[in-house]
Amino acid sequence: MLASVSVWGLVTATALASFVEFVEALTIVLAMGVTRGWRSTAIGAGTAAGALAVVTVVAGYALIDWIPEAALQLVIGALLLIFGLQWLRKSILRSAGLEAMHDEAQAFREEREAALRAGEETRFGLDWFAFVVSFKGVFLEGLEVVFIVITFGLNADNVPLAAAGAAVAAGAVLVLGVLVHRPLSAIPENTLKYVVGLLLATFGMFWAVEGLGLFAAGRQSLEWPGDDWALLALLACWLVVSQLSIRLLRRALVPTRIPLAEGRAA
Repeated sequence: MLASVSVWGLVTATALASFVEFVEALTIVLAMGVTRGWRSTAIGAGTAAGALAVVTVVAGYALIDWIPEAALQLVIGALLLIFGLQWLRKSILRSAGLEAMHDEAQAFREEREAALRAGEETRFGLDWFAFVVSFKGVFLEGLEVVFIVITFGLNADNVPLAAAGAAVAAGAVLVLGVLVHRPLSAIPENTLKYVVGLLLATFGMFWAVEGLGLFAAGRQSLEWPGDDWALLALLACWLVVSQLSIRLLRRALVPTRIPLAEGRAA
């Protein structure tokens, strides 16, 4: 049972985080493919995917060999916590109405307009604009996936399982993209980002605290009360804190909503 909590958490977090990132990458690829042509776009996206696979293998196994377990948990756990809090902060601001919701349809229109304005340039037989934009889009969004796969995989001592979760998410996004042939704007991406933020913050805090054993006698990882079941308690705490933050921000915003609306109308 203890193992199942950690395993399911690992798969869920990596799959959901990867799904969100791949949805955003798909929007860029679709915009380039529809506007500039699919050959150069596909080559750019495929090249980026290959580069990301190499980065994952090299970085993941290099860290295993070079960094002690407790230090790995502390450093990567802290980074994952910071990364998760960034996602959570944006989700809280969006839910409170202080930041606009992410809109894939709007992002698609902006990418397509940029592709239409771009000039024609051919290199190595490729539409260079389509190739570069597709490569950058997939690579930059994919780097976040690589970071999540490596951090989760190393701390859970199961990089292949974390990579499998990301691969399933990539396959799902690819299939959906082929079927609908348009941005996946119907996906509740903002809700998914909120859930991912909760999971990243939960696992990040869990591993960072375990890594504090680096400063104790013996330099061994610390253990949480209840072992992996502590993850559920941490998740509940982050959920309560985030919901309270949303409600407090909404209450603070109420007095300014009517004047702002009137100002826009004027």
